[in-house]
Formats: sequence, structure tokens, C-alpha cells
Amino acid sequence: MATLSSSSAHCPSYAYHRLSSSSSNGQHQRVGFTSSLPQRAKISLQCLKNSHQNVVLMQDGPVATTATPLGNETPFKESKGGLLSGTSLEECKDAVGFDNNENEPSVSITVVGASGDLAKKKIFPALFALYYEDCLPKHFTIYGYARSKMTDAELRTMMFVVYLDEVPMFIHGENCDEKMEQFLKRCFYHSGQYDSEENFAELDRKLKKHEGGRVSNRLFYLSIPPNIFIDAVKCASLSASSGNGWTRVIVEKPFGRDSESSAALTKALKNYLDEDQIFRIDHYLGKELVENLSVLRFSNLIFEPLWSRQYIRNVQLIFSEDFGTEGRGGYFDNYGIIRDIMQNHLLQILALFAMETPVSLDAEDIRNEKVKVLRSMRPLQLEDMVVGQYKSHTKGGVTYPAYTDDKTVPKDSLTPTFAAAALFIDNARWDGVPFLMKAGKALHSKRAEIRVQFRHVPGNLYNRNFGTDLDRATNELVIRVQPDEAIYLKINNKIPGLGMRLDRSNLNLHYAARYSKEIPDAYERLLLDAIEGERRLFIRSDELNAAWALFTPLLKELEEKKIIPEYYPYGSRGPVGAHYLAARYKVRWGDLNVEQ
Repeated sequence: MATLSSSSAHCPSYAYHRLSSSSSNGQHQRVGFTSSLPQRAKISLQCLKNSHQNVVLMQDGPVATTATPLGNETPFKESKGGLLSGTSLEECKDAVGFDNNENEPSVSITVVGASGDLAKKKIFPALFALYYEDCLPKHFTIYGYARSKMTDAELRTMMFVVYLDEVPMFIHGENCDEKMEQFLKRCFYHSGQYDSEENFAELDRKLKKHEGGRVSNRLFYLSIPPNIFIDAVKCASLSASSGNGWTRVIVEKPFGRDSESSAALTKALKNYLDEDQIFRIDHYLGKELVENLSVLRFSNLIFEPLWSRQYIRNVQLIFSEDFGTEGRGGYFDNYGIIRDIMQNHLLQILALFAMETPVSLDAEDIRNEKVKVLRSMRPLQLEDMVVGQYKSHTKGGVTYPAYTDDKTVPKDSLTPTFAAAALFIDNARWDGVPFLMKAGKALHSKRAEIRVQFRHVPGNLYNRNFGTDLDRATNELVIRVQPDEAIYLKINNKIPGLGMRLDRSNLNLHYAARYSKEIPDAYERLLLDAIEGERRLFIRSDELNAAWALFTPLLKELEEKKIIPEYYPYGSRGPVGAHYLAARYKVRWGDLNVEQ
């Protein structure tokens, strides 16, 4: 595939800073992009209803519309009667500002697997949000590609239904109806098989018509099961790659099931792609609070000196969901919570948290430091892991199902829906500090957070005020990734009054109260990075290999020995064994007494 670079998309409102190579004094300066644009688009129900009154929602089936039936290559426009009607490709070019200036490159974004839930609920809404904020290039085209038979009009109608259902994902913005119509004129659909070079060649011909002879940059998002990754990449590479610009492919997890399958997948991908064309996406790296980790640490003098074994007693990475597999147990049962959450999301956060100061903010410098952390980690042992599986539970007259009650899950399944682990980094900075991970489904709350518990104050003069429970006097830094993003530091404080009564208080940065701007969805940030060629938040192949090397021996031992998971009630705090695991390292899970 072609790997030529081109000018990146310019996004005036993109939040994070990039380094500029020039300044008035010859030194590097941070350059922040600002924007006078309105806030991110939130498709309000009223806006959509007013703008598209002819969309009719059906209760059990496709969405019907009174629009004139459209051909598969025909954009729509609003006719005099207010209905959606066909328009030619040339008229569409005029409507959305196409011109014949071949000096300006085009970007074609093809979502492979466009009829799936991920595409409908995450990828297409993220692309619209980027368009609303003028973060996409001037000349762009979006194509949905899937096996389902669908016309352009049906794809657009599908998008409307998702927007109507997912209103809370967006903020109300100005001119949302106008922006929506403009965006949908750039959206098209092509039906084809994932292993058909002929179908991808047909897609290539359609893309070339929209590109109009300009330099063509192409981004393929593989929103498909991993067993058909290679077929799709092969066909896209041979039949639909760019001839004069760059071609990039975003690959969704899971990246294999273990070291061997991951290495085989990487090797197969590299038969058709160079490493710098492969963007392995872990959407947790696009979360605002995860992105803020390096800023918090490296730009605040008070934190960096404390970021070591000398002051930190333990680090906890907690992920919990308050729902079960909800009908997707067939997929989940093949992977389990360790592969689904721990080996990627939580381990990536751990690497970012624990890495040494990189030489620069360049993607390779940051990823080099993350790899060093992963390679320094002690191999996981079975005794350092607790696995669990949720069972049926009745609460308040409501009976919640067990994992094996899911019809897509085998009745004798031993797949863990919960796991807790103690990990150690054997280097000078973190030697002896336990990094405790916990991830589970059907727990008492939904949260993702990083908790940093500092050491006790030596010879604390106020120990008697806290009694024998020294943990009450421990300072703790909490980074709440979701929901309700926040960073807060627990400190000890005197309660006003004549006596000497101490209280544990929070210095709290609550994002919703501090910042009026809506936090971008992780997929928006990562899609924009892929378009711009920014690889900092994507996973490199050696990073992936190091992550799998850490977990594969343990996963094989769990499966070969058929370790029976500890059962815990649906909606509980998880298996009791997780608390014993933490207690072994004199740690108490920080989410047991969470402040509301």
C-alpha cells in the first residue's frame, strides 16, 4: 500500500497541544488551537424532527421514509415539497463545495462493517462531531462498506435513527439541521463481500469519482470480527488503496487471543501493510482523563517528584460495569474479562502511568517508554490472580440472571467475568510497589478510575486522631476516567472549631463544573489522529507483543487447569478473594468507600 504523507486535516478546535518547530526565540513552543465555533454538535430531538419530518420510525424493523427511492450512488437533497429526493454526483459536488483544485488532497474514509453496532453508535456519530467542528478536511467522503444490501438513502436513514436514539451523546449546537444535511451528502454506501477483490475494486472506482483527480488519502476502519481482518485488508490493499497518497487502516481489538495468534495476525497484516499504516485502536487511550495523565504528571512540579516507590504505596486500576453480557455472551465467552479489559485497556493505562519521562511528545518516544515499562513487568503468577463469574441474584423483587443463563453462553462455561491481579514493575522507580488491577461485569457500580495511594506519614503527630486505622490518614489521588470525569486529591484537614478534630477532605477538579465544553468522545480524538497521522495513542506491534507476553502464560494455565471461578452475586462488589488478594499486600481497595 502507498505510504506517502500529505498535509493533515486542520482542526481549529482540537483540544490537545502540539509542538511547533518554530518560534520567535528559536525554541519550541506549545501551540494551542482555539476556536470560536459553537460547541460540539448534539443532535437534539427537536432539531432532527424539524429538519426531517418525513422520517417515520418503525417499531420492529427498518425505518421507512416518504423519500423517493434512491440509487446506491445518489446523494439526496430536499425538494420543494420538503421530501428527500435524488441528486446527481455533480450537483452533490456543488452543494458540498467540491472544486477542481487538484492541489488540495482529499480524504476518503471507509467504514468496513458499516451495518454493525460499533459503526452505527460510535464511528459515524464521531465523524459527524468532527465535521460539525470543522475538524475534517475540506474534501472528504465517507463510505460505509458491508455485506448487507443497502442504498445510500438507507444508510443515511439508519444514521438518523441512531442520532434520535443517542441524543445524550451530543450537545445542542447551532445549525445542527443544516450541518446534518451537509454531512449526509458526503456519506455513501457500497455493498460487498469482505473477501472480494472485485467488490473492493468497485469501491475504488466510486472513491475515484469523488476524489476528482486530487491526491487521494484513504482511511479504512475495520469494524468487523478479527477472523475476517486479513481478508478485508488484502482486498483493500490490492484493489482499493491510494495510488498517489497515503493509505491507513484502523484495526479494532481484540488483537488475537494470545501471543501466538497476535503474532500471526501482525505477520499477516504486514504482508499487505507497513507498520506505520496500521493503527491499532484502544479507545480507552482516547479518553480525556487518560490523555491528561502525562500532562498531570509532567507539567506539575508537585507530582513528578512523588511519582515513585519512595512516596507511592500502591496504584489501583479499577474497571467495573453494572450490567452483564446482555446477549453478547457468545463473543465474550471466547475472550473473557482478562483479554477484553485487562490485557489492553488497563495495561495501556498502567504503561502510560508508570513510564519514564519521554524525550519528547513524539509518538515513537512515548511508545518507546511504554514498551520499556511492559518489558520490565514481572511475569504474572496464578497466585497473583483471582477470577470470578457472576451468578443469579434477586434484589428488590427483581431477579438478575447468571452469566450462564445467557443463551449464547455454554452452561458449563468457566470464562471469568471478573478478575483481580497484582502486578509488579521490576525497575528502579517502581520496585516493590503493587499495581492492583480489578475488572468485572455485573458489579455494584459502573466506573473506571486510577487510584494512587501514598505512603503513611512517618511519625505522624496526628495518628491518635485517626485511631488504629492508618488508611484513614493516607493521601490518595483519584483520577476518575468515567463516568462524571474528575481528579481529586484526598487530604487531612482540621474541622473548624475549638477542638482538634480532623477530617478527610477532597481537593476536587470536577470537569463538568470547571469546564463548560463537552468532553470529546474517545473515537473523535482517535479518528482525527488517524487522519492526521498522529500515532501517539495507537498501539505499536512490539508494544502489543510485550503485553501478550505478560498475560499469555497465565491465560494458558487458567484454561489448561480449568480453574473454577469464584461465583459472586449479580450487583455485588465481586468475589471475596479479590479482597484477600489486596490484603496480602496490605492494601484496601479504594472503591469500597467511594464518596458520592
